[in-house]
Amino acid sequence: MKVLLLKDAKEDDCGQDPYIRLSHPEDYGGLIFTSPRAVEAAELCLEQNNKTEVWERSLKEKWNAKSVYVVGNATASLVSKIGLDTEGETCGNAEKLAEYICSRESSALPLLFPCGNLKREILPKALKDKGIAMESITVYQTIAHPGMQGNLNSYYSQQGVPASITFFSPSGLTYSLKHIQELSG
Repeated sequence: MKVLLLKDAKEDDCGQDPYIRLSHPEDYGGLIFTSPRAVEAAELCLEQNNKTEVWERSLKEKWNAKSVYVVGNATASLVSKIGLDTEGETCGNAEKLAEYICSRESSALPLLFPCGNLKREILPKALKDKGIAMESITVYQTIAHPGMQGNLNSYYSQQGVPASITFFSPSGLTYSLKHIQELSG
């Protein structure tokens, strides 16, 4: 059986520079990461701005004095790799993480939420409804892979129509469905 696997493209661009905000932990009550991509983007911006030494020397410790909330073990693992202690990883989704944060958070300072351009509004709305301030910063954008049509054309011409296609995100389906339908007849 032939299976075609479609995943989001990795992007080299960080979008907005989260380092400016990450370099001021005194302005925030904590951090929220809800996706591995957001952590990867923040880490990439640290590396691209040659700020890894400053992160290791002082900023990491300052952020670790605050809450760092995450959804899921994959996100928690990446956050741990950049040296931060996490909480909330067992919540499983943004709605449950929002409940968890609301039950623990007492800081008057906003939480910093590095996220993607297609984030859902569940977490921001739930926190706002409970009076917990939060600042979102878009650190990555979900875009169609520039070579997707060519890759699909190549696959279909060499392998034929697959028995099934697996999508890992709604955006992957959105970006490729029309072309796949055309190729599949």
